[in-house]
Amino acid sequence: MSSEVNDTLALQDPNQVISRAFKLCITQGDLATLKEGCWLNDKVINFYLSLLMKRNSDQLGSLKVFSFSTFFYSKLQSGEGHAAVKNWTKTQDLFLFDLVFVPLHLGMHWALAVIDFKSQTIQCYDSMGQRHDDICHMFLKYLTEEHKVKKGCILEASRWTIGRMRTYCDIPLFRKVMVWEIVHEKIL
Repeated sequence: MSSEVNDTLALQDPNQVISRAFKLCITQGDLATLKEGCWLNDKVINFYLSLLMKRNSDQLGSLKVFSFSTFFYSKLQSGEGHAAVKNWTKTQDLFLFDLVFVPLHLGMHWALAVIDFKSQTIQCYDSMGQRHDDICHMFLKYLTEEHKVKKGCILEASRWTIGRMRTYCDIPLFRKVMVWEIVHEKIL
């Protein structure tokens, strides 16, 4: 696997299409953003999160997973809150999922918020080790408003906990695994 990943990353044509699925086209240039020390692009993130959703929808008994696109967070924080993104879940009931992933573009790098309905937690995974309690609280407020719309009642926000997880030690390995998974359009 390692040599295959290295060979793929060594390709010289940034426009060469490597994977095509989920109405997205991943080029060698996109995959090159997964090299250690590079900044990921939104196409890679959206593609990978789509792979996660597909894998979980295909496997009986696995967690039900939903992911927002990389544009959701910026739209939510635009100042209008829930009103700005209310149509994003017009055909989805988030409360039927076990996990909801929200990619976060934080200026110079990406992080990931994970809403876990089973444990009633919202956590941010940030390779830079930064705390994002404010973002977690914003998502809890969003969930409260979404719950009111979808379920017609108030979400008991006091039962929810927020936090952060550090993941920076494993990032180089995760990046290599992601290259292989994107090329093969399959999560290991």
